[in-house]
Amino acid sequence: MASRILHRLRHALTREGEQEGLPACGSEAEEFPESSELEDDTEGLSTRLSGTLSFTSNEEEEAEGGPGGTMQDLAEALGPGLLSEASEDGEPGPPLAEHQGSNMLTRQLQELWRKSRGSLVPQRLLFEVTSTNVVNERSSKYVLYTIYLIRAGQFDKAPATIARRYSDFERLNRHLRRRFGSDMAAVSFPRKRLRRNFTAETIAKRSRAFEQFLSHLHSLPEVRRSPEFLEFFFLDDLQAAQRSTCTGTYCEALAGWTNAHRLQDKLGASRSGHFLLTLAGLAVCHQELGQLAEAHAYSEQALRLLGAQDSHPLLAPFLLTHVHLAWMLGKDKRQAEARLQGLQDTGLAGPQPPSLKELLIKHPLP
Repeated sequence: MASRILHRLRHALTREGEQEGLPACGSEAEEFPESSELEDDTEGLSTRLSGTLSFTSNEEEEAEGGPGGTMQDLAEALGPGLLSEASEDGEPGPPLAEHQGSNMLTRQLQELWRKSRGSLVPQRLLFEVTSTNVVNERSSKYVLYTIYLIRAGQFDKAPATIARRYSDFERLNRHLRRRFGSDMAAVSFPRKRLRRNFTAETIAKRSRAFEQFLSHLHSLPEVRRSPEFLEFFFLDDLQAAQRSTCTGTYCEALAGWTNAHRLQDKLGASRSGHFLLTLAGLAVCHQELGQLAEAHAYSEQALRLLGAQDSHPLLAPFLLTHVHLAWMLGKDKRQAEARLQGLQDTGLAGPQPPSLKELLIKHPLP
């Protein structure tokens, strides 16, 4: 019985990622072409109409121990307890295969499956188009794609979202090809077309193509670390949040800073200057909205990231904010006060450093 169970588990694990593409559908020419959008060029791209593809880079597979594992690896990962019964004196008992109608219950099989997935499947980032919207403006008509970024292999309680149109994808593709010519040679990007842009079938195929395009880019280590790729996801949110902060619409600004924070966290960009700016925005908005504990937590996180960077322009403003919030919350502020005084004594911070809000509003974004 155990062999049959393990066979089923092996079969389930190896089925992941095996998708059959649908044959490409031909399109009829229209009498009047619509505005230029995405060509249904499916060479190198799956044309399936459901599900999401994801790619795992070679270096991720090496770090995680490979994309799968043998049944021996599974047995070692789970230990003998789930693959054999123990005798009363604690010694391993005979294999479960010797017991027809064994005591492995449904919950034990579920636990075996859960642990095998957690130990053998590497964590990946999925890009899923969850909705589309045809937008009519005065001089143009286009499709807006809403994309969720979701961590695979676990329940993602807070997926991050972006909304992009074809021209945004095209600009990203152009910039990346200019910088990473050899890496991008195998990445397919659909060309423009002048017909059947807004049919349900075409939009569905485009959605799948964009999912695969982003997943393929994310599988290339140099590309996914590049500013061009990262800023495609969160720069719009940062710019909108900064504008809202400047105008004092803090609830709207907080939503933008929060989504930018989630995007950077999922993309592994939590060591960048943009991430520190995001933490500043979150601290300022929470403070302005009277949510002092949340503001204090974000200022603490920023100070941990800054570490010993005494010359960073955001350090003194974060210390000022941290001291003020600690005083309001009745928390210990002596360490932050001492470090701020040290910066002022050495001339790294003026006698009146700018507040975090002032620096946040003045900080230029591209």
